[in-house]
Amino acid sequence: MSTFKIDGSLFKQMIINGAVNLENNSDYIDELNVFPVPDGDTGTNMKLTLSSGAKEIADLNSKSISEVAKKLSRGLLMGARGNSGVILSQLFRGFSYGLEGEDAADAIVFARALKKGVETAYRAVMKPVEGTMLTVSRESADEVSRMANPDMSFEKLLQRLVDEAKRSLKRTPDLLPVLKEAGVIDSGGAGLVTIYEGFEKAIKGEILEISTVIQEKQVKVSSFLKEELITFMYCTEFIVQLDN
Repeated sequence: MSTFKIDGSLFKQMIINGAVNLENNSDYIDELNVFPVPDGDTGTNMKLTLSSGAKEIADLNSKSISEVAKKLSRGLLMGARGNSGVILSQLFRGFSYGLEGEDAADAIVFARALKKGVETAYRAVMKPVEGTMLTVSRESADEVSRMANPDMSFEKLLQRLVDEAKRSLKRTPDLLPVLKEAGVIDSGGAGLVTIYEGFEKAIKGEILEISTVIQEKQVKVSSFLKEELITFMYCTEFIVQLDN
């Protein structure tokens, strides 16, 4: 049976699936991390960020996709870690804007929300760099926006989203020389693909569990991780609340 609309309950399962898939692949994503600094923590930061969002909605029993997305956005923002986590939180912040007032989303609404997420994330970064998670999010969102229609199933839409995200990820070394030099794809983009793959599996009814199996994928970039390449030795984030 095909799925033509996503409500809050199904969207929550998609997020949880994405978080689990990211957890299971975070070590591999860490190994890809050479930009903006080769500190090997992109997978960890994205995992912690998305897990924070997933925990925020875990006990929410709402059928409204707008309500779930809004609560998810808050959880991601409060739990954002590192550059990759902050960008991820902004992608879903914009995504929630695109779903405002919606109880359920069809392919058109979902594609629109993805585009809104991309716009929000680009605005949140002072100097957007292509060949990163931003590029992967933009190119995959553009692809599904071009082909989405009210009669399209989410099985087809998410397959197209994942396929284009993978193609975009494969192109990242051609856009960012530091990736080509290290012989890797972008780590943040790889994390986003992993999340989208979790979404697709949820739509197909494949509920993921945390794996205790060590990932077989190995990336050798240790020779690239030279301390002198790291100008800023740690990241600091602030959340400022302004009273009315």
